Amino acid sequence: MSNDGDQLADAAEALADTRQRLAEVPAEVVVVNHVMGLYELAAIHLSAQPPRLAEAALAIDAVACLVEGLAGRLGEEQATLKMARDNIRIAFVQIKDATSS
Repeated sequence: MSNDGDQLADAAEALADTRQRLAEVPAEVVVVNHVMGLYELAAIHLSAQPPRLAEAALAIDAVACLVEGLAGRLGEEQATLKMARDNIRIAFVQIKDATSS
């Protein structure tokens, strides 16, 4: 039983350490990373065979909500994120059109 207690204590310590390191990173950096994760999620769904358009659309809409809703607050990555949003939207339309015909 003490082994389980040690594992729980180790896990709690690791979680506290992770939270501390995350607290030291500017929120802007974390948000940008999440936006790019959503972009990648959309790309994964678009590249599936067959493409999973509904799932891709949700991820793309989430990217757009963050990029547009946080305009002016995403630092030097703002332009890159706008370009990523535009590119994934274009890819979505092209893939949707290709699968509709």
